[in-house]
Amino acid sequence: MIADVKKSAEQKMQKSLEALRVDLGKVRTGRAHTGILDHVTVDYYGSQVPIGQVANVNLIDSRTIGVTPWEKKMVGVVEKAIRDSDLGLNPSSQGDLIRVPMPALTEERRRDLIKVVRHEAENAKVAVRNIRRDANGTLKELEKDKTISEDDERRAEDDIQKLTDRYVAEVEKMLQIKETDLMAV
Repeated sequence: MIADVKKSAEQKMQKSLEALRVDLGKVRTGRAHTGILDHVTVDYYGSQVPIGQVANVNLIDSRTIGVTPWEKKMVGVVEKAIRDSDLGLNPSSQGDLIRVPMPALTEERRRDLIKVVRHEAENAKVAVRNIRRDANGTLKELEKDKTISEDDERRAEDDIQKLTDRYVAEVEKMLQIKETDLMAV
């Protein structure tokens, strides 16, 4: 029972770490990358949907992303969604095509990207802590149902806390590496 709870918690924490690794990979230093628009949502007839569900997103060149909405009337909505996102991008539309030039990495832009990266890292830490909370709740239920003893529950909670600390430290390490990468000229 306890081993299953620990194993499940560790697997979920590992998935959170992988999700952070993917998210950090999308934040590029100077080159355009279509993944940077994955989190941008568009108001599509009253519901918020990811930009990839209303438009084709591709690279025009190494510094420009091209977004082609599938419906002509969505051009302005998609352009506004990109502009209003916290990515600091300034799209311009040319007929059906929306060009999203990646700004040159000034000191200010680097600081903005670091804010985005820190936000992603904080979300990963919160996810890891939520997994810890859920695992501890499961252990409390097992103890309440007299499936495990109080001592076993405490030992398992200590193990899960150590696991949490390890994964939070891993998130911090990934954040430090990405910040160093972003600040390198």
